[in-house]
Amino acid sequence: MALVETSSSRPYHLVIFGASGFTGQFVVEEVARTVSEGPKGNLKWAVAGRSKQKLEKVVEQAAGILSKPELRTEVDIIVADVEEPDSLAAMCKKAVIVLNCVGPYRFYGEPVVKACVENGAHHIDICGEPQFLEGMQLNYSSQAADNGVYIIGSCGFDSIPGGCIHDGTWQSAIYGLADSQKLQSLRRKFNHKPLPTVGSKLKRRCVENNDIQQYTVPFMGSDPSVVKRTQRFLAEEHQAMPVQYGAYAGIGTIGNVIKLLFAGMMFWFLVKFSFGRNLLIKHPELFSFGLFSKAGPTRKQMEASSFQFAFYGEGYTEGEDPCQGKPNAKIRTLVQGPECGYVATPIAMVQAALTVLNESTALPKKGGVYTPAAAFAKTTLISRLNKHGIQFSVI
Repeated sequence: MALVETSSSRPYHLVIFGASGFTGQFVVEEVARTVSEGPKGNLKWAVAGRSKQKLEKVVEQAAGILSKPELRTEVDIIVADVEEPDSLAAMCKKAVIVLNCVGPYRFYGEPVVKACVENGAHHIDICGEPQFLEGMQLNYSSQAADNGVYIIGSCGFDSIPGGCIHDGTWQSAIYGLADSQKLQSLRRKFNHKPLPTVGSKLKRRCVENNDIQQYTVPFMGSDPSVVKRTQRFLAEEHQAMPVQYGAYAGIGTIGNVIKLLFAGMMFWFLVKFSFGRNLLIKHPELFSFGLFSKAGPTRKQMEASSFQFAFYGEGYTEGEDPCQGKPNAKIRTLVQGPECGYVATPIAMVQAALTVLNESTALPKKGGVYTPAAAFAKTTLISRLNKHGIQFSVI
């Protein structure tokens, strides 16, 4: 069972690392809103990062926005830097859970995971980078299990379009595509056997979707990687039959498909060369057609944005032989909520942490590196998200 109690030597339920970053500031505000949902109605927390001055400014900002002047005196500040391992170790020794908001994770994530595993703090992040997520599973899952530490990645949304997205996500996409060959090499190190498939194999391709009356293209995010890791966990630990999964983005007409194909070819060409990557990083608004920016979205843009996911499932009724024909049952699930990157993501991250604190007996029996579905399958996380504006419904 996960250690979730505070003590004199480990005084904080949560430490938000990277609290002064663009996403971190919104996580600070979300934690401040939900302190009453902590164990026994109480939540002890602190903010952490490189600059004490910037952290003080973030706490001051949250106190003003939320009309909670008590934050100025109740929230402690910890100075820690990914380039100073001793400072990370000291931070992790004080925390039950570290909420890691420092990205891109491929550059700054591993020292934090290492410090958490070695010093007994659980780790939750909002990473959408398969290479980092799978690398942490390969390198730290065994040690985390031995130490009773839960490392749970991707507890937020990947690069789902809102009004505008901060360029940290843009950089993650650039380096992720540039290092795609390294990801394949990493996956071979697991020596996984292929998962069994039920029915015909799902093909990832551009298709016209009759359900939404749009052309769809495979979504180049971390979702397929995370889902496949979950399916492998469920198959190996619970002998569940894996499902096949594909993530797609609706883009409208065939004309948009052609435009996207052209833009994708240009992006793919540029990321292969250092001069191209530098151009993409320097001018995110130009090359993303305004979707990404160094400033990120304004609060007004966030308030006007929302997201909606539709999940379409096909399968077989009980007793039906998958080898004898096409799927004969369908299900549709809708997930919707507020702006995804900086409103829904902090909600999801904080509720994941509160679930660990309040429902530790429902987590997997031993520590390790887990996907959200593997970690929270037997908890009330979905109900918690529903109560906080991220709605799940079966249609």
